[in-house]
Amino acid sequence: MAVPKVCGIETEYGVALRGAADANPVLASSMLINSYVEHRRVGWDFDDESPGRDARGFAREGTLAPEVETHLVNTVLTNGARYYVDHAHPEYSTPECADALELVCADKAGERVLARSMQAARRILPEGQEIVVYKNNSDGKGNSYGCHENYLVDRSVPFATLVRHLLPWFVTRQVFTGAGKVGSENGPAPVHFQISQRADFFEEEVGLETTLKRPIVNTRDEPHADPQQYRRLHVIVGDANLCEVATFLKVGTTATILAMIEDGFIDKDLSLATPVAAIRAVSHDPTCRATVELADGSRCTAVELQWEFLRLASKYADEIGLDACGGEEVGGAVLSRWEATLSALESDPRQLDGQLDWVTKHVLLEAYVERDDLAWDDPKLSLLDLQYHDVRPDRSLYERLVRAGKVERLVEEDAVTAAITEPTPSTRAYFRGRCLSRWPEAVVAANWDSLILDVGTDPLRRIPMMEPTRGTRAHVETLFEQCATPAELVARLAS
Repeated sequence: MAVPKVCGIETEYGVALRGAADANPVLASSMLINSYVEHRRVGWDFDDESPGRDARGFAREGTLAPEVETHLVNTVLTNGARYYVDHAHPEYSTPECADALELVCADKAGERVLARSMQAARRILPEGQEIVVYKNNSDGKGNSYGCHENYLVDRSVPFATLVRHLLPWFVTRQVFTGAGKVGSENGPAPVHFQISQRADFFEEEVGLETTLKRPIVNTRDEPHADPQQYRRLHVIVGDANLCEVATFLKVGTTATILAMIEDGFIDKDLSLATPVAAIRAVSHDPTCRATVELADGSRCTAVELQWEFLRLASKYADEIGLDACGGEEVGGAVLSRWEATLSALESDPRQLDGQLDWVTKHVLLEAYVERDDLAWDDPKLSLLDLQYHDVRPDRSLYERLVRAGKVERLVEEDAVTAAITEPTPSTRAYFRGRCLSRWPEAVVAANWDSLILDVGTDPLRRIPMMEPTRGTRAHVETLFEQCATPAELVARLAS
């Protein structure tokens, strides 16, 4: 049976320092995080970082593995999340989540953390300066930054099997995961509007890199869990979503596909002839009618290929169940929403206004085009595109639509507010977050799979957390109630 699809999202936010002569993005990102974390900052433990390990067992000559930047600001929050500077961006990595709905809430909490960080930074910046962040994927000048998903996967599944099924999956799922974008970048023919912000930047089918020669399937083999039992599928091909329905679909459907692959349930070869060309062709057609060529020479649309995946997923739910995909309630909701979304995309994508980012943005921009008689290459539209992603609630076009009741919410705002400081209850993130909130001075450093505690005597104690489904509230809540000090906690764990 498939392993539970524990999941998370890492979002690199676009950043701008307004009103400064030296608008250094690394400095701006550092100020954001340091301003937010005014109390003692808990450092990140880099001992287990190995971004250069390749799932194929080799790396092609000339491959540049991602650099581990240990000198930049890096901290862990009481909700179990990681908040840090990655290259020239503030990055928020959600705590591990047990299902797609839990992750929607955790991801939305990340947006609120960035909004609060901007407010905190404003208090220390000189008059006339402001740091602004955007939850998007392109600066419009040829640079792209990522929104990466992570899924727990059974180590026994051959990586080549994952690649075979995931290439057509990632190419076609953008019809509901895309964030929408005015124009094109990185070489393709000009377009007025496209579905995905990231599609133009993928140049390889499979590979290790994340910033150059980006691959559709990333091969980083850094499990952050028991490496004998698990791998972590590091997905770099998604857009950063604001619409909760889009995030729910992105994560929930992908978790289902991975469970099906692990259980050997995909009995049809849906391989594409040219995945890199196909991912751009799909993105460049907001009508969702463009066809792509399959390896067998036939052609179909992205929506038609998605119907094939959904047909298999429905059969999988009936015959095996959705326990690995967050359970029958959440997994079933994913399938129902998936079906309704494909039906709408097939008939009229505009029905998904307020549910999918690319549709919501397209409808919004079309209204400006018609009202002001704008051409699609008018700079005003690019500015409006960017403003959709502004994380400041009072400036964001997306948030304006939310306040007007035009965007469907899946999680209550009270739950999002709680998730800013409280850890997810259903994974090891609960243990990490509770240690940080109970004994912040005792936590020397942390990472995804361990925690280092100062118990008042030498040596420091490292607590391994190699099983992502352990350390949940159900497992350890009573333990925390019974322990008054970190030393007591360590002693109880040892016994």
